[in-house]
Amino acid sequence: MIMKPIYLLLRKINSYLRRTPVAWLQLSHQKIRLLVAILGVAFSIILIFTQLGLRAMLFDGVNLLPENLNGDLYLISSYAENIRESSFPSIYLYQTDAIEGVADAKPLYVGFGKWVDPKLLESSKEEKANIKSSSMQIIAFNPNKPVFKIPEINQQLNLLSIPGGILYDRLAKSESGDIPQLFANKGRVSSILDNRRVTVMGLFSLGSTFYYDGVAVMSDWNYGQIQGQEKLKEVSVGVLSLEPGANPPEVIRRIKKNLNQDLKVLTKEELIQAEQDDVATWSEGKVLNFGAMIGFIVGIIIVYQVIYTDVSEHLPEYATLKAMGYEDRDLSLVVLQESLILAIMGFIPGYLASYGIYYLMTNFIELPVSMSMGIALKVFALNILMCIISGAIAIKKLRTADPADIFY
Repeated sequence: MIMKPIYLLLRKINSYLRRTPVAWLQLSHQKIRLLVAILGVAFSIILIFTQLGLRAMLFDGVNLLPENLNGDLYLISSYAENIRESSFPSIYLYQTDAIEGVADAKPLYVGFGKWVDPKLLESSKEEKANIKSSSMQIIAFNPNKPVFKIPEINQQLNLLSIPGGILYDRLAKSESGDIPQLFANKGRVSSILDNRRVTVMGLFSLGSTFYYDGVAVMSDWNYGQIQGQEKLKEVSVGVLSLEPGANPPEVIRRIKKNLNQDLKVLTKEELIQAEQDDVATWSEGKVLNFGAMIGFIVGIIIVYQVIYTDVSEHLPEYATLKAMGYEDRDLSLVVLQESLILAIMGFIPGYLASYGIYYLMTNFIELPVSMSMGIALKVFALNILMCIISGAIAIKKLRTADPADIFY
């Protein structure tokens, strides 16, 4: 009973494979046109890959901080859409620390400052007048209450207690200076951050984004020296650790009951989602989505033109096949096969070219774009859909093939 369906399926597949590959013969009949069609599909794929890659970098960038925080729950301002805008009185952390189930409530400060390449400090007075600074995200916390799960940071907490001491992100953009090389040569590197002299005491890896060139981690005391002591009264994020065996939903309920409505208490997943929801409203994300849509439409037009022209030129042949007994469904499958062949043949050079573009953007423009499996599968699916839509539109021309026309 089981073998019979398998036998019938194999027989059908064998019968299909033995058919004359009409779709391929139609496309390959004019090789120049086929090459132009493949390049056109590849171009649209490159455009989609570039837009989606930059979009993924935008979304991944805002996740760098929340994904690397070591807490069970997080407090942010109810009036803030993201961590960078969040600010609430530090007194709320003391109140949260007293709630049953909360083991510790640790403050995290997030700010921005202007960083000067250390090599520029050795310039002449005239050159110093034209010094350009780069943007640096500043992340501060109490070294006695670590908030990160990054081993490199946690292993160098003692260095943060040194006045002016910071840890520098080795993945920062090169316009901030070749700090990793200078650090390897000298052991310590001094520079200017927001008009205050600081010293790089160690390195770690996190990553840059569209909006800042690097990250500097420091103690809350040093943060107060740079940004002003008043800044320590306002916390960006409260990183909460729960007691062993505590029930997170119950602790959340207690926090909401006891704290001011000006605060939101979130799990890590909710904090990351809040960052994602916020970046989805940015104009940059909308522009990149629009660019991907344009690439999709361009691909549809290119494939449609190729298949429509092919069908138009071979309309008498299609009419003859109809006269021989072929149905519209059979001929429509030929057109859709042509679309799928173009989709697959165009995807390969498009993918390879996009991989090279990603490499150039990462290494020369310093945009951390990576070719993930998720992006590749998404583009491949869009490519197949794009070509199927083109084929489906071109099928309308095929239906005009009338066997009677071949006798006139």
